[in-house]
Amino acid sequence: MLDIKEIRENRLEIERRLKTKDASISLNRLCELDQQLREVKTRVEGLKATRNDCSKRIGEKKRNGEDVADLLKEMGDVAEEIHTLDHQETELEKLFHTELSQLPNIPMADVKVSPNPADNVVIKEWGKKRDFDFAPKHHLELGEMCQLFDFKRGAKISGAGWPVYRGMGARLEWALLNYMINVHIKNGFEQWIPPVLVREEISYGAGQLPKFRNQQFKITDDDFNLFLIPTAEVALNGLHSDEILTAEELPLKYVAYTPCFRREAGAAGEKERGLIRVHQFNKVEMFIFCRPEESAQMFDSMIASAEEILQGLGIHYRNMLLVTGDMSYGSARTVDVEVFLPGQDRYYEVSSVSNCTDFQARRSQIRYRSKGDKPEFVHTLNGSGLATSRLMVSLLENNQQADGSIDIPAVLQSYLGGIKKIEPKK
Repeated sequence: MLDIKEIRENRLEIERRLKTKDASISLNRLCELDQQLREVKTRVEGLKATRNDCSKRIGEKKRNGEDVADLLKEMGDVAEEIHTLDHQETELEKLFHTELSQLPNIPMADVKVSPNPADNVVIKEWGKKRDFDFAPKHHLELGEMCQLFDFKRGAKISGAGWPVYRGMGARLEWALLNYMINVHIKNGFEQWIPPVLVREEISYGAGQLPKFRNQQFKITDDDFNLFLIPTAEVALNGLHSDEILTAEELPLKYVAYTPCFRREAGAAGEKERGLIRVHQFNKVEMFIFCRPEESAQMFDSMIASAEEILQGLGIHYRNMLLVTGDMSYGSARTVDVEVFLPGQDRYYEVSSVSNCTDFQARRSQIRYRSKGDKPEFVHTLNGSGLATSRLMVSLLENNQQADGSIDIPAVLQSYLGGIKKIEPKK
């Protein structure tokens, strides 16, 4: 959530920068509501002062045996107007907060302005695309040959977009998750295992609501009103909601594995079959709470931790600094880490690292205090470390051999009992 004080002071500049994310954004309605709300509050404060003065004068007149009928009537009229304005203030507060909560975070000043993702900037490349001396197979074909997945039974259980991993597919997935967690722990992250169902206010605090309500799965019955997390970021951000941390304990660096749940609108294209676009996938998530002056350094460290995993796996990747129009709702700066998938003949994101500045902290009321100072909002950062579904695709397609076997990277072999290759089933 944005700071209304900053909007009052720099309305035109903030509106200009917000429009680089969404050209339809206007601050007119928000500022109108803000002005009306301030006027009502000022009027209520004045009336309450009048009421207090009336009460004082009534007491004095009663002590002197004087008639207080006129003052009682005046006080009754004031009380009635206060009641009316209190109701008006409550309604204006709701409208104001709804309007404010729909505004995205402000892009940092040096982020490239463009509505087109094609203008994202390559800021780093590592390794090279594999040069195959045979026609590479799609991961669906490899998965069928090696019996790694069962999409038909997944559809029978839950419908399209709910994959089932089996045999070496399940073991390889688990090896990836363990490897990634261990890399992040080595890099100073503390592991958590959070719930995958969260309350509405927790989802709101992370910036998922109200904007992305229709993209989430939820449980609603007589006992529960909970949302399935689209990423562990939501739950990790919620760990310290409504808390005041100490400056000395920052930064807090957390990592968590969770399954993630997202509604994917429409049918996937021919190149997005299999694991590319699904409703449930596994992801390791990094999350950091820090002081504002630390967030740039923390941002770079999260990218480095994601890169270390891909370098260990020997996978070619590139880092893309996203333009304003391609950034997420809550982000002020985002770098996507993309791997090349031969079966799709294109790059796909396996990690998205975002600096959300104090946007989530304001929504969740997460602050910190230095000794004797007034509490300030922390900065929050999140990053995939990594999402395994597309990473699995990259591993299979880039490590395949002509006979359909798949070489296992050395860093994963210890998690698989020393197995070095997945062979096709006879």
